[in-house]
Amino acid sequence: MSKAISIEVKGTSVSILAGKDGDYISLTDMLRAKDGEFFISDWLRNRNTVEFLGIWESVFNPDFNCGEFAIIKSQAGLNSYKLSVKEWVAKTNAIGLKATTGRYGGTYAHPDIAFEFGMWISPEFKIYLVKEFRRLKEEENNRLQLGWNLQRTLAKINYRIHTDAIKETLIPPAVTPAQANLVYASEADLLNVALFGQTAKQWRDAHPDAEGNLRDHAPLEQFVVLTNLESLNAVLVRQGLPAPERLLRLNEIAITQMRTLLAEPNVKRLK
Repeated sequence: MSKAISIEVKGTSVSILAGKDGDYISLTDMLRAKDGEFFISDWLRNRNTVEFLGIWESVFNPDFNCGEFAIIKSQAGLNSYKLSVKEWVAKTNAIGLKATTGRYGGTYAHPDIAFEFGMWISPEFKIYLVKEFRRLKEEENNRLQLGWNLQRTLAKINYRIHTDAIKETLIPPAVTPAQANLVYASEADLLNVALFGQTAKQWRDAHPDAEGNLRDHAPLEQFVVLTNLESLNAVLVRQGLPAPERLLRLNEIAITQMRTLLAEPNVKRLK
């Protein structure tokens, strides 16, 4: 399901559909800023428009029907030439334009194409459209970075809870610091195997040139699950469950939680 947001461009509210295929900007909303009577079909009749759309699709759409595009291009600009967005998409398998119905009905375009359409409104409108769209994406990136840092902080807090449980339950008194570290590392790898399917050493051997460690390269959703696993393992350690049994339980939980997170549309957008 797509999520609609909006930006204000020179006094005109312009909707943006954010879904699994990326962002699409409403050309229908943009038309409100155009003085006089003007239709998207007028824009599609222009030969330069058709050439631009065809080049864009050829670069970004492997399923673009170049044969149909050649036919359309040969007719563009003629007085008898007419083409709707739905016909363009149906004939060429285009992905840059979308004609939608329902709550967010209208014609939407990939930002590259919407910016080009903005020139038909006015050069000034295009500049402000690009400016507001960039501002929106910067705000989204800042929120994503904040969420990622928050998960890192939670992971560190849960790590302390996790190591305290190990210290109080699994480490006997009077051991050396080196011996204690072996237990901590073993328990950390138990979580690594449960979530990532490999130990820290196995990851390092497979990525000898990578900076940091296995967890430094984990995406946000895996950090969410990692914080949960650390808390759960701390409880299981205090209950006295042996490592093999804890590994099986934690792996089952990790699989379930990752499936849930990856099925959530908002998480997919973060990726």
